[in-house]
Amino acid sequence: MIRIVLADDHQLIREGIKKTLAPASDIVVVGEAWDMKSLLSVLSQDEVDLVVLDLTLSPLHELAALRIVRERFPHIPVLVISMHLESQFGVECLREGASGYISKSMTVDVIEKSVRKVHAGGHYVSESLADLLALELTAPKTPSPHALLTDRERQVFALLAMGLSVKQVAGKLDISNSSVNTYRTRIFAKMQLTSNAELIRYAIKHRIAS
Repeated sequence: MIRIVLADDHQLIREGIKKTLAPASDIVVVGEAWDMKSLLSVLSQDEVDLVVLDLTLSPLHELAALRIVRERFPHIPVLVISMHLESQFGVECLREGASGYISKSMTVDVIEKSVRKVHAGGHYVSESLADLLALELTAPKTPSPHALLTDRERQVFALLAMGLSVKQVAGKLDISNSSVNTYRTRIFAKMQLTSNAELIRYAIKHRIAS
């Protein structure tokens, strides 16, 4: 038997996947999750062969749920199912350890096919995602925006990404508030950011601050 957990915050999606997989007698849904708390609970209690994971399960960042599952349950393969286009998160999900990525707009037969391939130890990628992977491997590497920062700017960036105020950052680094604001302005200019929210989102995506 292939024991899977469906993790999606929409019940209709979970019901749709169950209905799609129902004719396959060797695939059984042993648990369902609608947020990170329920997912971690199910994975801790039940024997699971595979997780079908929706990227929107975590409110922090699209990749946060995937990272948490891979870190806490590295033996359980993850098949990502998402409303986002493959060009948005497909390659990133595979880089983060997902065993497959399928779009919710794909045909229903793809779900069973991808579940079987991932369970067998393989990776499921569509033809279009395979093309993106090929481009990723052959494209010249360009430095990430945060690579442009000086050492001091990186320190300020990391502290701001942790949610600290300008005053708190100044205290941590033993510099003035105006200096922090100057560094913050330089960081925003170099990285083309417009708000602290964007800065925090970038930091989470690139694992710059915890």
